[in-house]
Amino acid sequence: MRAAAVTLALSLALAPAASHAEDARPLTREQALARIGAGGVEARRQAAMALGGVGTMGDVPALVRALSDPDEGVRTSAEHSAWQVWSRSGDPAIDALFQLGLGQLNRGDPEAAIATFSVIIDKRPDFAEGWNKRATIYFLIGEYDKSLRDCDEVLKRNPIHWGVLAGYGQIYLRLDQPERALEYFQRALAINPNLAQVEVAVEQLKRLIADKRRDTI
Repeated sequence: MRAAAVTLALSLALAPAASHAEDARPLTREQALARIGAGGVEARRQAAMALGGVGTMGDVPALVRALSDPDEGVRTSAEHSAWQVWSRSGDPAIDALFQLGLGQLNRGDPEAAIATFSVIIDKRPDFAEGWNKRATIYFLIGEYDKSLRDCDEVLKRNPIHWGVLAGYGQIYLRLDQPERALEYFQRALAINPNLAQVEVAVEQLKRLIADKRRDTI
């Protein structure tokens, strides 16, 4: 076999491996932003997943647009990545406290978790997720007024937080205000149409409200 033929054969054999090696390299933030709304399904999936690690708050609108992607894998990764971005304050000390608070909550110690998230809020009041986690704990222990106040603080800092919008809906359900619950559930779905349980609640509330109106006629 001539040298030229050997070189060609090696090039053909190595080309796929080189391509896979390139695909295996982590995407930069710029690459992920460029690919999340364009290209093939696999490229969009990789981009949506990568932004969870390298994305910033300014990239969340791109992730929100990906929540309407025709591919379920892209939608799922975009939702997970948005939560990852929201959960980073940019301050390692605050992020460590945040993980401590989550651990306390998961261990069933809401009082300790409230204290931890209150410290986070005092130190970094601009970090919306600190408010959101404390709102969640207040909801779980039945402190609905306090939860609503913290939800208000979240929306001031992160108006597209579908989690807190759905949280309002849950609170207003507990307060027996179905019309307000429906309003907030619909706002959450308008941002993230993949919230299956919220979608079910919307349909149930629409029927409930319609029945109540018929009964008053």
